Amino acid sequence: MQQRKLGLNTTQRMAVIKNQATQLLWYGRIDTTYTRAREVQRYAEQVLNLAFKTWEDTIKKVETRRNPKGQPIQVELINDGPKKLNARREIMARIYDIQEVKPADEPYDAFIARVGDIRHPLIEKIFNDYAPRIANRTTKTGAKGGYTRVIKTGPRRGDNAQTAIVEFVF
Repeated sequence: MQQRKLGLNTTQRMAVIKNQATQLLWYGRIDTTYTRAREVQRYAEQVLNLAFKTWEDTIKKVETRRNPKGQPIQVELINDGPKKLNARREIMARIYDIQEVKPADEPYDAFIARVGDIRHPLIEKIFNDYAPRIANRTTKTGAKGGYTRVIKTGPRRGDNAQTAIVEFVF
């Protein structure tokens, strides 16, 4: 596929697109120039398609462990299947890792309870929130793709560049 140059060399262009796609996936909406918005839209939809195709690939496994008293207990584990694991790794390579930030008014214990032991919250958000919503949208409408939209917002003051908003449709 042909890519727009955006007036940048390859590494800078890919860093800008990767950064803006990450922000779009984290916040659900970004404001940028129109040409960048079109490129970010393509990039983000590729990431979402990858997650949508593999989000149900899980393996349930029962393991026997010992509790603190030494008694054996059965623990059910749900692991990623090979396709989902590969997709997770590919998405991690395509977007930046964003960590959850503790709000100033939230107590530390509540923050730890909410976040738990999630190492990659954006990846979890993509697989646990966005992929089921895409699946729901696909079953209702039958449309495959078109998860984001670009809305032109007019020229930017200063350099008169056409600006746009990129946001999710589902």
